Amino acid sequence: MTSHPSRRDFLRSLSALTACSFVALPATAAPTGDLAKSPFRISVINDEVSQDFERACEITSRRFGMGWIELRGMWNKNVMNLDANEVAEARRILEKYNLRVTDIASPLFKVDWPGAPKSKFSPSHDQFHADFTFDQQNEVLEKSLELAKTFSTDRVRCFDFWRLDDPKPHRQAINEKLRDAAEKAAKKGIVLLLENEPSCNTATGAEAAEVLRAVRTPAFMLNWDPGNAASLGEKVYPDGYAALPKDRIGHCHCKDVVKNDHGYEWAAMGQGLIDWVGQFKALKSDGYHHAVSLETHWRGAGSAEDSTIQSWAGMKDELQKAGAL
Repeated sequence: MTSHPSRRDFLRSLSALTACSFVALPATAAPTGDLAKSPFRISVINDEVSQDFERACEITSRRFGMGWIELRGMWNKNVMNLDANEVAEARRILEKYNLRVTDIASPLFKVDWPGAPKSKFSPSHDQFHADFTFDQQNEVLEKSLELAKTFSTDRVRCFDFWRLDDPKPHRQAINEKLRDAAEKAAKKGIVLLLENEPSCNTATGAEAAEVLRAVRTPAFMLNWDPGNAASLGEKVYPDGYAALPKDRIGHCHCKDVVKNDHGYEWAAMGQGLIDWVGQFKALKSDGYHHAVSLETHWRGAGSAEDSTIQSWAGMKDELQKAGAL
């Protein structure tokens, strides 16, 4: 049987976090070299490098030359489950390596929608060390917003529930849930970023455009993930991207995919079927200035660290070809 963190334990960790008096992280120096010339905030998701947070920050800052990092999990814990001491240690490490946080990559709303048939994508075990129930989502939202303030970012990632064969009977209620969460985030000066995710109800650029039309609050934007959309067969650039309202893209995940006899699988940046050079050029031309964050997923080089190093080399080359460095 899957065990979920109790509501009491989760609220206790939230109370401990809130009770701590954290000052804002200091502004860090801009990236040096090529990255300083980019219109984008170039970053990587920390646990794509290592569960050792200091190692992930060292690679991000000193080897990649980045000034930004995205937080999802560390020390084999989801960021939502960090206690106050671990949060303080993470902040110390960020300051040591001169890194700023793009967003909190929370698992908000990555659960089954109540009253609907159980999704075939609903996992039998937790993903990314996150295991929360629908009833805990208000607390997940609250802690995500607190973590965003603590780590001096104005962005929190979310989803829109495990994918249903027919979401139409539930779509309006789901949109209302997203709108309500975004309005709560707005009161704290934070933007909610919906990620298009193949196992959730918004997976492609076309589907994301529909949700953005329905949920119009300025505090609700898209975490555009071309790799996720491509894994469902969408031609993400130019087709999927063309469907999107460009002023509603608030974050971008970078990974690549290849097609094989069994469907699609992850690839290193520059080794897959996505026209990332064209996508980066379009983002630049359209005035996008938020994060482009490497989410490797591919493990073809063996370890997470080595695979991310190789994928970053491909991503950097594509950014240079796009004139975005």
